[in-house]
Order: sequence, then structure tokens, then C-alpha cells
Amino acid sequence: MKKFNKLTLLATAMATLLGTSMVTAAAEKTHDIIIDDFFDIGGMSSVTLSPNGKKALWLETRWDKELDKSQRDLWLLDTESGNSKRLTFTNESESSPQWSPDGQHIYFLGKVKQEAAKAPYNGKTQIFRIAVAGGDMQPMTKEVEGVSGFQLSHDGKSVYFLATKTVKDKDDWASMRADHSAPKYGHGERKTNPLYQLDLQHFKQQLLIDDDKVVWEFKVNEDGSKIARITTDDNELVRLEGWSDVEIFDTKTKTNNTLADTQWRDQAPSPYGWLLGLNWRENNNQLAFRIDFDGHPGKLFIANAKATEAPSLEVTRSGDVTLNSGDIKWRPNSDEICYRGADHARVKLFCTEIDGDEQGDTRTVINGDMVIGSYSFSQNGKRVAFSHNGLDHFADMFIADANRSRAKAERLSNINPQVESWKLPQISIVSWKAPDGSVVEGILDLPSDYKKSDGPLPLVVQIHGGPTSATPYALQHRSYGRSTFTAKGWALLSPNYRGSTGYGDKFLTDLVGKEHDIEVNDIIAGVDQLISDGIVDGDKMAVMGWSNGGYLTNALISTTERFKAASSGAGVFDQRLQWMLEDTPGHVINFMEGLPWEKPEAYTQGSSLSHVDKIKTPTLIHIGENDQRVPAGHAQGLYRALKHYLNVPVELIVYPGEGHGLSKYQHRKAKMEWDQKWFEHYVLDKPIK
Repeated sequence: MKKFNKLTLLATAMATLLGTSMVTAAAEKTHDIIIDDFFDIGGMSSVTLSPNGKKALWLETRWDKELDKSQRDLWLLDTESGNSKRLTFTNESESSPQWSPDGQHIYFLGKVKQEAAKAPYNGKTQIFRIAVAGGDMQPMTKEVEGVSGFQLSHDGKSVYFLATKTVKDKDDWASMRADHSAPKYGHGERKTNPLYQLDLQHFKQQLLIDDDKVVWEFKVNEDGSKIARITTDDNELVRLEGWSDVEIFDTKTKTNNTLADTQWRDQAPSPYGWLLGLNWRENNNQLAFRIDFDGHPGKLFIANAKATEAPSLEVTRSGDVTLNSGDIKWRPNSDEICYRGADHARVKLFCTEIDGDEQGDTRTVINGDMVIGSYSFSQNGKRVAFSHNGLDHFADMFIADANRSRAKAERLSNINPQVESWKLPQISIVSWKAPDGSVVEGILDLPSDYKKSDGPLPLVVQIHGGPTSATPYALQHRSYGRSTFTAKGWALLSPNYRGSTGYGDKFLTDLVGKEHDIEVNDIIAGVDQLISDGIVDGDKMAVMGWSNGGYLTNALISTTERFKAASSGAGVFDQRLQWMLEDTPGHVINFMEGLPWEKPEAYTQGSSLSHVDKIKTPTLIHIGENDQRVPAGHAQGLYRALKHYLNVPVELIVYPGEGHGLSKYQHRKAKMEWDQKWFEHYVLDKPIK
């Protein structure tokens, strides 16, 4: 039997993953990665293959220092020649690209702001169209409050879209709220989403549904006879996570039916789940959709639109796979429903046969160490294009035969050629045993030229958020940790602790009811193994994370004094406060296994506030001023405890106007430079400059 008393290296960083047609001379590795390199990396999302498979789109994200933000632009690529060109040049971010069925036009959501202009140039989101042959983007809609989503009809002759309408409640207190409009109220007004159909030949639009529902997502089937919607009665996210429905509207009879939800509400491990990912089968009657839970495995269902009260088919997963994201798709001209799944720090594309109301075989479309992002099939279902983030490149576009098992992928793009000269970190998967005997994995990044004979390194423990997520086995340069520290001579461990996705359902749910305990022990055990194996200097360690990674940073430093410095970003400090203030309180209820008055001991144990007197680690605290997911009160409470009562070195950094993530260039750079200087001073004893 294999033992885990020594660090197990499962894979090496520079292994070649995929064959590629883009053969180039190997560039000399001369560049040491620095913070500024982060802002030169292009991101790829929304890969969309043309109907005939000869062209492909993607959205490319780039930072713009002058605009002080990142933005997305639409790019077009010829899949045969590999030639690409940029299509949009606005100062705003485009989204949701869709091909016209004839492949001549591209539709997308965008916004244009002109001084004192009315819609469509009033800065609100509208549907735009651009010709593949060239030309300017043209607005298709002119909604005063903008468009929140759209879909082209199967024949391309019309477009369905969601508009925005303000609705006021008509309850007993409505007149009082109207008479005293100066204050803000907790409820009484909401933004609803009527659904329209726009004729693209005559540009006349028809109202199809206006039932005062908030619509988070919709999908029209191929013959236009049915419209599926995910709806709530209010805009608050708390309604989406536990009180949302899948509704099916019949466009001929004008009747609306709600799918029976017993399977994903009453019979689920938690009633607080997020519906997402609507997709119709070509037979116009079977609807695929997903639900995700915090702390529990997500599910994939196939419903029959002709029998909305009947149970839906639940698609079972194989191995340790956890469903990932809502981009589920029926592969054209097949009986397969396809989806992405996390599997031991990889993200793979799976397709499962559905024969009527029965599940058949499941296959992995592309084998290997894949971290697949968005994907798209050609109209005939024979080709699949997708983005993939490898060990020696960031996200790029690949294409493969979607029919063939174990198809070989061909690389089509290289949107970050500068990386070819970078001294890349050595990336490996490591494993160790937790105190209870469970095997835990993580991603270990080491300096490009490191040899074990060089001796132990200082360590940064970088903790992923979620916690229902995982750090991928891929090259990353993030403002929350990876790449810059290894270039400075640090080792960096990203543990996929208990509660992470892709390691089986038990591994995922082990964390429920055990936060601030079992995952803390998992992480400390991984650190101890690296020290035991001579890779890490146990006297020179720092810890950092954002969101749940910030929560676990707080948990670690209130458990042990071994870390010499910490960076806590958007981290929960008190579980009761989190339930009271965050926009998705079902997250807290799931992990605490009840409400605050039902499980007071769990809320106490799960809060770093209860253990804050043990903190001795110099701590940076980062928070967005307008963070609704982890409100600023957590950062302020931790700061007050450390600064005014415990005399621990601390800096509180509040980013004006920011939410749960940092969207401004100057804020991202400030965070990265603060982390680096803080760790170098308190861990490496470097002077403050």
C-alpha cells in the first residue's frame, strides 16, 4: 500500500499536455515575473464556435491603466488559418456573444455612453450586432433601462430579450412608503423583467411575458413553443438561493407551469440552492438545468416540459467529479448532455448519454491535465472549441473532434506570447495525510530554478475562496497570490482542503458543521509535511487568502502563532454578523447546520472573533467599501481587536467603491504591493522602504 508519510509529487510542472499546431521556436527564459506582469495578461472567456465551425469568438479581458479597470472586447478567429482580429473597441465590457445561424453576424450585449443621449446611447446595456465581414457595431434595442439578457431565435429572424421594469408593491403600507419617499425601505419596490420578441426584419417588438417576475435566466426552445425561466419574486440574492423556481411558458396557449421542486428543495441536503444553466434539447421538450449548493455537491437535472409535476431525471456523476458552472449544453445531433466538472484540481468536459428518461454512458471528451473554461460545439456537433489554462500558458483557445473519445486538442491561439520568455514556476500536485487520516492535496509552486539541495524556502500559504471551489493545476498570476512570490524565491502552497470540489462528495461535505476546525487541520498538516520534507523553512511562513481564503487566514492565525505575517482579504470574522449582513445567508446556514438561534455553539466555534485573543501575527486586512458578500464590518471588527485591544501590528486597507472583488487597476496593484512588502518585512526581516 502506498504511504503518504513523505510528500507525494504526482506531476511535474513542465510536462507537455497537448499537441499543438502552433509550433514556435522555444524562447529563452530570461524574464523574472513581477507584479506589473499581472496587468499585461489577457483573459479568455465565452468561447463560441461559428455554426460551420470555421470561425470562433471569444471575449478577451485586459487591464487598462488609464481607465483604471479591466474590460472585455470581442475577438474573432479563423479556425483554419489561426488568424485573429479584434472586433470591438469600446471603453466598456461586451458580453454574451451569439452567432447568427448563417454565421454572417455576431450579436452581443454592450453599452455606449454619449453625452445627454437617449437610448441606445445612454450607457445602459443593449443588444448590438456586428458583421463578420467588418463594419461598426449597430444597436438592435433601445430600452431606456437596458437589456439584461437575450437569445436569438433558431432561424435567426428574431431576438428574445429581457427588459427592466420598476414595480411597486401594493400592500397595506404602500401608501405610507409613497407619502414618505425620502427614506430607503427594505422592500416595496423591485426591478422585474418582462420578456419581448423583436422582429429583426421589421424591428417591431412584441411583449410575450410580463408577470412581474424577476428573471435571472431564460432559454427558448428551437421551435419557439416554450420558454424556460429561472424566476424569483424579488431582486435580492437571498431569494435566488432558496426561493427560486424553474417556470415553463407555453407561447401557444399562453400558460405558465412551474417545475416540481421537491428533488432540489425538500429532498436536497439543503433548501438553499442556486438554480442555473437552462438548456433545451433539440426535441423541444427536455430541459436540462443545474442547481448548486454551498457545502454540498451540485446537481444536474433533465425535466420533461410535458410533465412538469413529474420527477426530473437526476444525472449521476462518476468518480470524484463535482459539477462546475452552469454552462451545460446538449451536443447537437447527439443524445448527449455535456457539462464541466472539477476532478482533482483539473476541470474536464464530460458528456452523458440521455435516452428518453434514462441515463447512459458518460465520457470524458478531452483527456489529460485539462483546466477547461468556456466551450462551444459546432452546429453539427462534430467539433468543440474551448479555452484551456495549462502549466506553461494562461487561457488559450483549443479545438478538437467532439465525436471521438480521447480526442486530441489543437491549440489555435496564443494571446499571451510574452509568457514564452518568463521564468515560470515549477508547479506540482502534492498530497499529505490530515490528522484524521484523510488524504488532502494541494498545488505547490516553486521557483523556476529551485533544487531541493538549495535548502528550505520561505512559504506563502495561499488559500482559495468558496470554500466550494478548488485551486486548479495550472499556471496562474493572481492578485491573490500565485507567481510573483515564487519569482521572489518563495514556495507557495495552495491547499485544496476539506470542502474543496473535485475530490468526491464526502470530501466536500466533511466541512459542513466543522468550519474553523477540520480544514484548518488539513492546511497545517500540509505545511508540516513540506517542512518535514525539507522544502519549507518553518520559521519563515506567511498566509493569505480572499473571501473564504480570508476567513481561513483569520482562522489559522487565531489557531497558531507559526505564521509570521498574514493578509486577510474580505474574510468573515463573525458568523453571526455574516448571517445578518451578507447577501447570501444560506451559505452560513448550510455550514453552521442551522440558524443562529438554533446552533449558537456552531456560530461561536466557527467565528475567529471567539478566538481572536490568540492572534499574534502581524496582519494586513483588505476589504471593499461596498462588499455585500462579506460586509466591511468584519474587517473593521478584526482591525479593532488587533489594533486597540491586542496590540498586534495591523493595517486596515479599505478600497473605496469596491465590492467583493477589486475592479480598479490602482486597487489591485496596491493590494499586491502591500502583500509583498508586508511579507518581506515580517517574514524575511527586510527593512521597510
